Amino acid sequence: MPILAGREVGPIGFGMMGLTWAAEPVPEEQAFATLKAALANGMNFWNGGEFYGPPERNSLVLLERYFARYPEDADQVVLSIKGGVDVGEHAHVADGSPENTRRSLDQCIAQLKGRKKIDIFEFGRRDERVPLSVTFGIIEKEYVQTGKIGGISLSEVRAETIHEAVKITKIVSVEVELSLFSREILENGVAAACAQHGIPVIAYSPVGRGFLAGRYQTIEDVKPALRSWPWFQPGHFEANLRLARRVEELAVRKGVAPAQLAINWACRVASWRRGGVPETIIPIPGATTAARVRENARVVEISDEEMAFIDGVIAGFTASGNRYPDHVPTNT
Repeated sequence: MPILAGREVGPIGFGMMGLTWAAEPVPEEQAFATLKAALANGMNFWNGGEFYGPPERNSLVLLERYFARYPEDADQVVLSIKGGVDVGEHAHVADGSPENTRRSLDQCIAQLKGRKKIDIFEFGRRDERVPLSVTFGIIEKEYVQTGKIGGISLSEVRAETIHEAVKITKIVSVEVELSLFSREILENGVAAACAQHGIPVIAYSPVGRGFLAGRYQTIEDVKPALRSWPWFQPGHFEANLRLARRVEELAVRKGVAPAQLAINWACRVASWRRGGVPETIIPIPGATTAARVRENARVVEISDEEMAFIDGVIAGFTASGNRYPDHVPTNT
């Protein structure tokens, strides 16, 4: 079993964003059933966010209500929460100032009402305006050392940020995008930096924002909120569908669902590459139903020969378009 923040976790975690960050969030009872299914299927690492939805309906509010009903589950879950963004006029802009760092952490802790400790806290993005030593100094001294939270993670960072951060504090994980669609961290030094410092990678969007789950046939199948993103623009969308079709063919060949192949490929990369990649990579697919959780949680064995075949197939394909719109910071 992988070790994260000093505790055993399942090889596949659970991303909570879709439960609350939506124009019409799923009903609370459905969200509870989804979370319960995640835990029952070994996905005991949960990744949520202060800004995953409005303050009255974000991950922390949902979690507080869940653990109020199921207090026995709290100790079984390893919880990571993203915060550190400005929630005021410039919402969703990273703000690593001392004032906002304390505000974010205090608010996240308060929203849980003591029902669950935050095991890992991460800024959603690095704030280039504030030295890491200032931001992390506050988190380490005032929150980690006092036992208010368990540890510190990084999110959507470049290799240089990882090398800098480990000189300031212990980094328990690095959350970055990794999928058959987004393999950049294997080449841009991020995976190598994590390997050098023995830091587990948390792989978000392992099913390529739905492409690798076999969901899309036309643009009408895409959630409206995503249709303006580069991958879904005319020209890019059709090119990306071609790559998705190849993944579907590989899944059929393997006898599994496309999402299962994509998720387990991310799990397997560490042992397959054997160098320049951290020992632990934990994909965190999201889901809004218990049925989807059960599908995503299935551990599928992929042999070296199968990994080699998959690598050969995808080597000639690169996702068309940038991962995010221009206004969203990446590789911070």
